[in-house]
Amino acid sequence: MVDIPLDSRERRALCDLFETLGAEAPTLLGTWTARDLAAHLVLREHDLLAGPCLVLPGPFQRVAERRRVRLSRRHEFGWLVARIRSGPPRGFFRVGWVRSLANLNEFFVHHEDLRRANALGPRTLPPAMDAALWRNVDRGSRYLSRRLRGVDLQIAWTGTAHTRTIHRAGPTVRLSGSPGELLLYLFGRRAAARIEVTGPEQAVAAVERTHFGM
Repeated sequence: MVDIPLDSRERRALCDLFETLGAEAPTLLGTWTARDLAAHLVLREHDLLAGPCLVLPGPFQRVAERRRVRLSRRHEFGWLVARIRSGPPRGFFRVGWVRSLANLNEFFVHHEDLRRANALGPRTLPPAMDAALWRNVDRGSRYLSRRLRGVDLQIAWTGTAHTRTIHRAGPTVRLSGSPGELLLYLFGRRAAARIEVTGPEQAVAAVERTHFGM
């Protein structure tokens, strides 16, 4: 496992869990089942039209959703999982920074979407994974919290000296936890993330009202 890229480890682990839990297993993504999530991941990497629409607003996302539903209906769950397990296709998704940032975030967060909806708690991650996820928290926290207003937000990796301060705009709220939990919080999985939120009551309420994520 030492030489396997971290995004590939998460990809494989997620595929293993898909196969263990089955197509109808719930996820944290509303009404989506494991089948819906698998179709989303295939669409992201293999549909040149719909993939880019996933990160665009309004009508673009509706196009992507229609194509995801069609993909889910057209293919067996096992085919979808095998397609994901085969790895990123040639091109953009094999670029180094895409793998270490976007791909790792995608597969880690969706792996936890499936785990935690099925009563599987947080994992103890190896140091290299914690370090990589912290780098991604550090890189992406400003964008993922861009809707927050009027709060000085600090993000802290519990048990270390690693902190990140963003949105210097008022009273301070501190999010403390492990890198993976912080990433989940920043990607909008507030209820599932094991995070300590501290600060003035009104500022904490503002953070908890804010939609974090893409």
